[in-house]
Amino acid sequence: MATLQTKVLGIDFENPFLLASAPPTAKIESIDKAFSLGWGGAVFKTITPDNLEMIEASQRYATWKQGNKVCGFENIELLSHLTVQQWLDGIKFLRQKHPTKVQIASIMAPVVKEEWQNLVKTFNNSAIDAFELNFSCPHGMPEKGIGMAIGTHPEVSATITRWVMEVAEKPVFVKLSPNVSNIVEIAKAVEDAGADGLAAINTVQSLMGVDLDTFEPMPNVNGKTTFGGYSGMAVKPIGLRCVAQIRQHSNLPILGIGGISNWHDAAEYITLGADVVQVCTEVMVNGYGIINAMKKGLLQYLEAKGFNSPSDLKNRAIKNLSAHETLPKSTQAYPHIDDNICVKCGKCITICDESEHSALSFDNGAINVERNSCVGCSLCSHICPQNAIKMRI
Repeated sequence: MATLQTKVLGIDFENPFLLASAPPTAKIESIDKAFSLGWGGAVFKTITPDNLEMIEASQRYATWKQGNKVCGFENIELLSHLTVQQWLDGIKFLRQKHPTKVQIASIMAPVVKEEWQNLVKTFNNSAIDAFELNFSCPHGMPEKGIGMAIGTHPEVSATITRWVMEVAEKPVFVKLSPNVSNIVEIAKAVEDAGADGLAAINTVQSLMGVDLDTFEPMPNVNGKTTFGGYSGMAVKPIGLRCVAQIRQHSNLPILGIGGISNWHDAAEYITLGADVVQVCTEVMVNGYGIINAMKKGLLQYLEAKGFNSPSDLKNRAIKNLSAHETLPKSTQAYPHIDDNICVKCGKCITICDESEHSALSFDNGAINVERNSCVGCSLCSHICPQNAIKMRI
């Protein structure tokens, strides 16, 4: 029988689903509830030195929806408001009540060696399992010279990683930003500096939109806003790309993050190199209870594939990524239309004609594919409102 258990850097995970460092891990009571419901672990909302000021804005969230479904989520919220001592007390409580759950302390400090090292030394003596260095928060903190202001510079990222590794007595993961031209460069810099593992990705810097009546951008903070962090299912392709790029150049363990809303998303991350995954936005819109379906779905999938654990799934897809010049180009797929489903709306014909190729036409009431014109781009199959077109070789 398959199991969801896995091991990373000597840490035993009862399942690969962690809560990400975010509002769902801001309170000890909330983490306690999540652990009771079945989450394998949690990365605490980022802990900072007590003297680092945190003054929040209101409103601080904005969403992009399709119908009632939240597809994209922007936030401008800052870091933890708990003191270091409150976290130490909470970690002790959680360890006593949930001894098998993984606890990871996300930390951030100014670019001062003593600040980082003092924070690490303090939590070395706690019951945490690992550290996650937040070099990647894209809002609020960069204005103070930290967060993404660190993680967009390989030299600064490497320097702080070295400071931490000098004193850390627990495994150290570095959380990377997607808001860079080359995430591999940053990943390699912190790996060379001694990081034990990587976490990717943090949120994508964004601007959700503008009210065209008032010209006030969102989220609306008394008529103004700032660039925020974008998350939710819409960023999954970015997260998958980043994890895959890192895995192509590094063998370090990876905590996969970004747009994970179900077990299928998690499995995709693992096939591209993630060891375990973190979830945030889906919890914020649907609650901790989503963990049951996630665990059940992944376990059933592993059993159906004949895999023993998530470790057997890891890296299964990474070998299928290549440069464009090495993609196989000797065969071509063509659209096949299911006449039992097709309603002859003609949308595919219009789009094909207006998007370069003019390979589709009506012929005696049916849609005809002109193979001499078709290039197998697959656009028609993606825009068909009835899902009546499949691409086949």
